Amino acid sequence: MAYELPALPYDYDALEPVIDQRIMELHHDKHHQGYVDGANAALDKLAEMRESGDTSDIKGVKRNLAFNLSGHVNHTIFWENMSPDGGGEPDGELADAIERDFGGFDQFKSDFAAASKGVEGSGWGQLVYDHVGDQLMVIAAENHQNQQASASTPLLVLDVWEHAYYLQYENNRGEYVDNFWDVVDWDDVAERYSSAKNAVNI
Repeated sequence: MAYELPALPYDYDALEPVIDQRIMELHHDKHHQGYVDGANAALDKLAEMRESGDTSDIKGVKRNLAFNLSGHVNHTIFWENMSPDGGGEPDGELADAIERDFGGFDQFKSDFAAASKGVEGSGWGQLVYDHVGDQLMVIAAENHQNQQASASTPLLVLDVWEHAYYLQYENNRGEYVDNFWDVVDWDDVAERYSSAKNAVNI
């Protein structure tokens, strides 16, 4: 089954002034589409390999699939994690888990912001649910797939590739990260947490 680019859940200009319209157009229509295309191309290549029996380049193709599919998944979550009506703080079960695992919302924000700002080169800051430890953790993923925590489900992700912010913030990644909190859709994050908690743990 081929992967498809999902539509944005809001208009291109809906997240202004945090993220402007032109960035959203390029980011969604060009960059995210590129990862979808790359993942589909890798799947097609793997199918050709199975049919021909020639697996001489399988490591490279598998690497391309991991990179592009992770880019597709991360971006899909990223769009849904944001809302023009976002901001504030979470409540309920998610808030309780943040209190338990980070010592409070401010401590979580500091951890997440530091991870996002500190990514070396391109990557993501992520709040994930660790199924093995039954806990929340923050990770800094390089590119789309490196330094991911196995057996974890991403709940909140922040794209810190330069294409996500440079046209508006130039080299000030820190300001972009700080402003991100104004558009976080905590209802979406809470739903992801509930779904992850109810999944079968390892």
